[in-house]
Amino acid sequence: MGRAEVFVDTSGLCALVDKRDTHHRAARDVCVALAREGRRLVLSDLVVAEGATLAKVRSGAHVALRVLDLIEQSVAFRVEHVDPARFESTKAYFRRHADHGYSFVDCSSFVLMRELRIRQAVTTDGHFREAGFEPLLDARTATRL
Repeated sequence: MGRAEVFVDTSGLCALVDKRDTHHRAARDVCVALAREGRRLVLSDLVVAEGATLAKVRSGAHVALRVLDLIEQSVAFRVEHVDPARFESTKAYFRRHADHGYSFVDCSSFVLMRELRIRQAVTTDGHFREAGFEPLLDARTATRL
């Protein structure tokens, strides 16, 4: 847990699998570096659902299937499920932060990251920085692992 694990957000997951994504190279490089360090990539079932859906809408079914294949076939990924307790915590977080632009999936990710003591995320979403986490695909931090 903690330093050994890095959360993967929807934007990072899509960038990793879609070669046309403007952040593809950075996502690939960050994930390769993390794997070399022996760090585990954690994502939630909600991120998988959102990522596969977004990939299908943006790039077609073949990219959505690559998302699922990548997660299922790689030992680097671990999927955490948003069980009923985490779902309740997510609803509470979402309500407390209704004045922010956080999506419900963002809130579930923040709840999960706090629970697992994960500080870094493979993401381009500035909401992660706003919520107190370190986005690894952010231009200011992409070279720091």
